[in-house]
Amino acid sequence: MATAGGGSVADPGSRSLLRLLSFCVLLAGLCEGNSVERKIYIPLNKTAPCVRLLNATHQIGCQSSISGDTGVIHVVEKKEDLQWVLTDGPNPPYVVLLEGTLFTRDVMEKLKGRSGRIAGLAVSLAKPSPASGLSPSVQCPNDGFGVYSNSYGSQFAHCRAFQWNKVGDGLAYEDFSFPIFLLEDENETNVVKQCYRDHNLGQNGSAPAFPLCAMQLFSHMHAVISTVTCMRRSFIQSSFSINPEIVCDPLSDYNVWSMLKPINVSGTLEPDDRVVVAATRLDSRSFFWNVAPGAESAVASFVTQLAAAEALQKAPDVTTLPRNVMFVFFQGEIFDYIGSSRMVYDMENGKFPVQLENIEAFVELGQVALRNSLELWMHTDPMSQKNETVLNQVEALLSTLEKSGAAVPAVVLRRLNQSQPLPPSSLQRFLRARNISGVVLADHSASFHNLYYQSVYDTAENINVTYPEGQSPEEDLNFVTDTAKALADVATVLARALYQLAGGTSFSDTIEADPHTVTRLLYGFLVRANNSWFQSVLRPDLRPYLGDGPLQHYIAVSSPTNTTYVVQYALANLTGKVIDLTREQCQDPSQVPTEDKDLYEYAWVQGPLDANETDRLPRCVRSTARLARALSPAFELKQWGSTEYSTWTESRWKDIRARIFLIASKELEFITLIVGFGILVFSLIVTYCINAKADVLFITPREPGSVSY
Repeated sequence: MATAGGGSVADPGSRSLLRLLSFCVLLAGLCEGNSVERKIYIPLNKTAPCVRLLNATHQIGCQSSISGDTGVIHVVEKKEDLQWVLTDGPNPPYVVLLEGTLFTRDVMEKLKGRSGRIAGLAVSLAKPSPASGLSPSVQCPNDGFGVYSNSYGSQFAHCRAFQWNKVGDGLAYEDFSFPIFLLEDENETNVVKQCYRDHNLGQNGSAPAFPLCAMQLFSHMHAVISTVTCMRRSFIQSSFSINPEIVCDPLSDYNVWSMLKPINVSGTLEPDDRVVVAATRLDSRSFFWNVAPGAESAVASFVTQLAAAEALQKAPDVTTLPRNVMFVFFQGEIFDYIGSSRMVYDMENGKFPVQLENIEAFVELGQVALRNSLELWMHTDPMSQKNETVLNQVEALLSTLEKSGAAVPAVVLRRLNQSQPLPPSSLQRFLRARNISGVVLADHSASFHNLYYQSVYDTAENINVTYPEGQSPEEDLNFVTDTAKALADVATVLARALYQLAGGTSFSDTIEADPHTVTRLLYGFLVRANNSWFQSVLRPDLRPYLGDGPLQHYIAVSSPTNTTYVVQYALANLTGKVIDLTREQCQDPSQVPTEDKDLYEYAWVQGPLDANETDRLPRCVRSTARLARALSPAFELKQWGSTEYSTWTESRWKDIRARIFLIASKELEFITLIVGFGILVFSLIVTYCINAKADVLFITPREPGSVSY
């Protein structure tokens, strides 16, 4: 008698079951991975990195290695604490948690000189702001790109007359080989310090015992060397690759501009059409990416100009004035005059409705919020005034300003010696192309009053914008601060001067800026962007641009930025007119025979709240507020090594983040590695043995009735 199918054949179903169980165990491990990571790491979510910027010749900023840089945390609260991280500490590399008041050039040079012991830097915000000032900018901003050079006004070139930004230490224009992050949230800073106190402080001066609290910083940059190098690499990638890897992008955005009287933007003005230009800048920066409050360096001036535009538009006879007025808000001026140089380039090449020869006068607002003894200084260019015609025009311009300010006792206009050069200003780019009569109004006669120029500390507090305690956000929005009143006075002087420069005579004394407009703008740009007034002036799809904090005024590479949009729509609502159009007609005014998109811009905005304060009343606003490209002509011309135009680019990156965790000693890490490797080898041996003996371990059960005779 023999058996059919007898023997010890392994069951394929059992093997499949084994593989399925193994897969389930692996999947469960992967699913638990995130949970394990959360138990090991504490992410720092409110941080701002230092990133890499490049121009025609240099790279500046910071970066980490491609896998991030890790170091033991050491808190430096005074200069003596640096000794530990520079020489004495036994567990390098270190990530230094530096108090904001110590973030100075001399401290950073010490850390930079010992980069082998420094893995990175985390900077906490100083509260209150450093009393002596802190400006990471250079002492001669935009040097080499203004009107003065070795061949024109050489006695003024490179700030030979005097340094405009005396407290500037140039730190933001240095290159660092390790990552530097700003800790923006005080609670997160306290968490890091507590971790340091719990784990990294030794007893009685001895070295601390493991585990130690460490920080890991990720900010690897893709671009290197210069704009010429990174743009060439990007250009080659774009030309020959289906999926190009771009390594840097030009800094760019849009200028905001409007006309007092509408003009046809599809053409250009006639040569005998005269225009008075009122200009200011929109942007600021700091050492850290997209942290640019710019209260004194930008916000106060463009808020003042917005209020002046509103006041002038209300004059009864603006439509009959013999000359027009153009309000311009330039972007990218911090980076070698990106916005103004582009507008001049477009004017010269017939790509802008207004031409250089149409400009009658140029009035620019510089820094205006920190006036001493009510004084507002009138800066002019001594070189262009060597031309007698320009000299007479400038004299008439200054006389008009003085006449306009005579009836505003809170503003005292002062002249300067004609031998003093212009401060860094957009007017310099226009003078570089053509001699025009121009003036820059500023709160300083010589060096800046602003001790925090291009700094994280150029905030609302720097220009004394404060509110009584206990008020609601809505009450703060409408509370008229002393700073708002002072800036409204400057706006009144500007509006009256522009009215007279445009040929107006009848209503100058009735023009007055509204302090309520100024205070709402200051609150929105410097305290809380997400407020009821800003919501009312924006399109519904732009509401996410408004955060619960202040807006930042860095030009960036994705445009338009939040600031640009808000300024455009604020200008439209302050100077435009609400018209009776439906949403569809407003978005496509060509449907309405009486409307002309070549003369006006149309915007469907959210509008104010209704009587019940539950829903908004949307409306169509018609204005002349428009955007014009603010991209350096160097990138239009592909002259990436240009010395005529700005060449600033921003490196791309993949991952920017920071986290803290505990690290073990090197010995324990080595032991853990060996044990883990041993377990791996053991598991491989066990798996091999099981697989080799599968025909014994997994036997197919005999089926009943399978016996044959």
